[in-house]
Amino acid sequence: MSSDHIRNFCIIAHIDHGKSTIADRMMELTGTVSAREMKSQLLDSMDLEREKGITIKLAPVQMHWRGYELNLIDTPGHVDFSYEVSRSLQAVETAVLVVDATQGIQAQTLANVYLALEQDLYIIPVINKIDLPAADVDRVKSQLINLLGCSPDEIIAVSAKTGLNINLILDRLVTSAPAPRTLDPKSPAPTAKPQSATSPTRALIFDSYFDDYRGVVLYVRVFNGAIPKSSPIRMLAAASDGLALEVGALTPKMSPRSELSAGQIGYIVTNLKTTREAKVGDTVTLAATPDATPLPGYKDVLPFVYAGFFPVSNDQYQDLKDAVEKLALSDSALHFEPENSPVLGFGLRIGFLGLLHMDIIRERLEREFGLDLVITNPSTNYQVTLNSGEELNLRSAADLPDQSTIREIREPWVKGEIILPKSMIGPVLGLINEKRGRQTNLSYIEDRAVIDFEAPMANLLTDFYDQLKSISSGYASFNYELADYRPEDLVRLDFLVAGNRIDALSLMCHRSEADALGREITKKLKSVIPRQNFEVALQAAIGAKVIARETIGAYRKDVTVKIHTGDRDRKAKLLEKQKRGKARMKRFGKIDIPSEAFTVMLKRN
Repeated sequence: MSSDHIRNFCIIAHIDHGKSTIADRMMELTGTVSAREMKSQLLDSMDLEREKGITIKLAPVQMHWRGYELNLIDTPGHVDFSYEVSRSLQAVETAVLVVDATQGIQAQTLANVYLALEQDLYIIPVINKIDLPAADVDRVKSQLINLLGCSPDEIIAVSAKTGLNINLILDRLVTSAPAPRTLDPKSPAPTAKPQSATSPTRALIFDSYFDDYRGVVLYVRVFNGAIPKSSPIRMLAAASDGLALEVGALTPKMSPRSELSAGQIGYIVTNLKTTREAKVGDTVTLAATPDATPLPGYKDVLPFVYAGFFPVSNDQYQDLKDAVEKLALSDSALHFEPENSPVLGFGLRIGFLGLLHMDIIRERLEREFGLDLVITNPSTNYQVTLNSGEELNLRSAADLPDQSTIREIREPWVKGEIILPKSMIGPVLGLINEKRGRQTNLSYIEDRAVIDFEAPMANLLTDFYDQLKSISSGYASFNYELADYRPEDLVRLDFLVAGNRIDALSLMCHRSEADALGREITKKLKSVIPRQNFEVALQAAIGAKVIARETIGAYRKDVTVKIHTGDRDRKAKLLEKQKRGKARMKRFGKIDIPSEAFTVMLKRN
C-alpha cells in the first residue's frame, strides 16, 4: 500500500481511562476481529492485565478503514513503563489522547501529552465514558481546551463501552492525520525528506519479547528502505547480528508478508536468543548496508528500585533463579544478581523500573512458577565516592563500606507532578515536606491544581502513593521521572535482633530521619516477631551507636505452682534455677524471624 494511505497512531491516557476498550471497538468497527473471536481488552493478553484493569505490555494491531491502513499501538498508562510509551510515540505520527469524562485530566495524561508534543505529533483529543451518570463533558472539554489550545469542534466525545462515535475517531485519522514520515538518511533527526532508492534501511524497535518456540520477536516501525523476509539484520546500539526469519503485520494475530517497507509497522521474528541483543529504542538495519545513522532517542533503561527475593525454602533457590532467567528473556529492564543472607539464605537481588513493575514480577513468579517467596523492603541505588576517588554503585545498604572511608554519598531525586482538587493543596504540600520534598511550582487547570515538586526517590518508594490517596480521598493522581543524583547526609540504619545484625533489614536514610525511623521500625518488628522463652532485644543502630530499642518480653512459666507450702526458700531456689536456664537460652537460643518482618516498611499499620 502507498504510504499516503497509511496512518500510524497510538492511544495515550491515564490508567483506567479506556484505552484498551476504545481499541476493542475500533477492531470491531473495522472488521479486524470477528464477533466470535472478540473479547474485552483483546490486546491485553496477560491474566494480570485483565485482573488489574491496566495495560502492562504495549500491543500493535493493523486495521483497514475506507481504503486506508491504520496501525495502532496500545500503550501502557503507568509511569513505570514511560520509556516504552516514549518509543511508541516516536514510531507514530498521531496520538489519540483519551480523557475520562468523570475524572478529567490526570497526572499521567499531562506526562503523555508532553511526550507527544516533544515528538511533534498530531493530537486528536477524545473524551470517553460520556454515558456514565457522573460524566461532566463540558468541564473536561474546557480542561482540554486550556491544555491543548484546540477548538471545541476538534474534541470527540465517545463511549467506548457502547461504541458511540468511535467511527468519528477513525474518520478523523483518515482525513486529518498526517501520512508516515520518511527520514533523511544522513540525519538522525526526524526531518521529513524524501528517501533515495539507495537509502540504507532503518527501523525503530519499539518493543521486543521472547517466544519459547520462535526466539526474539521485534515490533518495529520502518522509517527508511525495506526489510525483506530471510534478510540478515543488524542492531546498531547492541552491535548484534541476526536473521529476519519472518516479517509481517499484526491483525492482531501474526500475518506474514514478503517484506516491511518504509512507513509500515510490523513484526520481525529473529533467531536471537535474548531481548538484551535487541532492546527497545534500538535501530534495525540490513547487515549488507550497516552504514545507517542510528535513529534518535535510544537509551539503556536501568532499574532504580531493588529488592531481595528469597525462597521460603532454600530447596527452591534453583527454581527461583531459573524462573527469573525466563522472565528476563522477555524483559530487558529486569536486572538480577545472586544474594546471600545469614537469615534468609540464598536468593536474588532484582532491579525494577518501579513498584508496579516489582509487584507484577512477584505475582508472575508466584502464579506461573508456583514459588513461595520472602521479599525484602525495596530500596533504590546509591552512588558512593570513596576517599581514594573510587566510585561505587550500591544496590543494597548492607554493601555500604565503612563510613570513615566514604567521601560522599549521592541519592536519586525525582521530579514529581500531582494533580488534585484545589481544596486539598495544604495537606498534600505537608506530605511532600514530610518526605523531604520541595515544591517547585503551583499552577491551575480549571478547578484543579498542579503541584510540581522534587523529592528523594527513597522516600517515595514505600507508602507515599497510599498516603497521597488517603489524604486526597482518592482524587489526587501522581506522576514522576528520575531527575539526578544529589549528595546528602546519608547513613546506614542497621537492625539487631538479640544482638545479631540482620543485613536484610538494613536501609539507607537521611541522618535527620534516622531516630524516628529506628523507633518506628523497632515497634513494628516487636509486633511481628513472636515471643520466645527468653527476653529478646530489638535495636536500631548507626554503626556502633544504638538509637532505638524495644524489648520482646519472655514467656514465663510459673515453676512454683507445684509447691503447696509457703516455703520461701524452695520458691527462690526454683526461680533462680529458671533464671539461669533463661540466661543460658538467651546465649544459645535462635529466633525464627517471620517473613512479615522483612516488609514492615511497606505497611503503615
